[in-house]
Amino acid sequence: MLDTIVVGSGLAGSAFALKMLEEGAEVMVFENGSQRASKVAAGLYNPVVLKRFNMTWQGQLLMQTSLPYYRKYEAILGLQLLEELRIFRRLASVEEQNTWVTASDQPGLSEFLNPKCLPNTNPHIDAPFGFGELQGCGRLHTTAFLTAFRKLMKDSACFREERFDHKQLQINGDTLSYKDIKARHIVFCEGFGMRQNPYFSYLPLQGTKGEYLIIEAPDLKEPAAIKAGMFLLPLGDDRYQFGATYNWKDQNPEPGKAAREELLLKLEKLISCDYKIVEQTAGIRPTVADRRPLAGRHPEHHNLYTLNGFGSRGVLLAPYASQALFDLIHKGENLPPEMDISRFEKHYAKTTKS
Repeated sequence: MLDTIVVGSGLAGSAFALKMLEEGAEVMVFENGSQRASKVAAGLYNPVVLKRFNMTWQGQLLMQTSLPYYRKYEAILGLQLLEELRIFRRLASVEEQNTWVTASDQPGLSEFLNPKCLPNTNPHIDAPFGFGELQGCGRLHTTAFLTAFRKLMKDSACFREERFDHKQLQINGDTLSYKDIKARHIVFCEGFGMRQNPYFSYLPLQGTKGEYLIIEAPDLKEPAAIKAGMFLLPLGDDRYQFGATYNWKDQNPEPGKAAREELLLKLEKLISCDYKIVEQTAGIRPTVADRRPLAGRHPEHHNLYTLNGFGSRGVLLAPYASQALFDLIHKGENLPPEMDISRFEKHYAKTTKS
């Protein structure tokens, strides 16, 4: 009998399954490739909300937890996963310059914000008021991480590339049965696909579609990631990723014309050199209105769990949240209340009454 079935192998499912293997527990991962948010994500990690110059929820703790986690798997997988990267926030006015300097003196933020505003030295970037610089941040190569994870699981015969059929899951007290598998627990890490999960569809998961452009701009020569409403991220070989859009209404996973036009309009306000479009990509982020993850035990079925709702902070949240869920399942420790799905029990009560 397996310890756990994990449904989904994005950042959430990968982090949880790796934690299970680390603890010597048997696990089987199901993945059908329908959710692409982790694959198309830029992979930037930083604990600061650059729109407001404040710290994200548990920002310092997430940095302390997540970076050692990825460095550990760099050694295990034999890959460089983390890349230190200068991240600049374009400042729009003298007032924003002053706000940046003030924020850099705040407890917690001072570790990550360079107090000196930097002048723009790139003639092809429009930034007359210069930049604020983030320190100690960078990028996770998400595609490399997820690809290596899936290979590891396949080599261990712990991975099935198939759609998980919720109708075939049988709950028999402390035991779960699914086709030819028996397990003690199941953890659903389905991203936006959780909306079709009959056990957790009551949770207020929202889908926020994000689209990016990959461009080639030989004259740009910009080594830093630049946040100017959207991110301009250097990929190497004169290529850059630009985005992403935020669309709460469009749930079509394919790239769209309107998003392309929005991206081009904002890109041309930022750069002034020639470029060509190489690709447009899209994914639907699993987001929650209160900007906190969805983790925890089903209100009725004690061996069903979910790990979801990371939004655009998946790189930092995945290791922390997967550890917290593991501690709930195997050590009986309470989840941080901000991320525990018990905060939405009223939603479940409404669905059972109806």
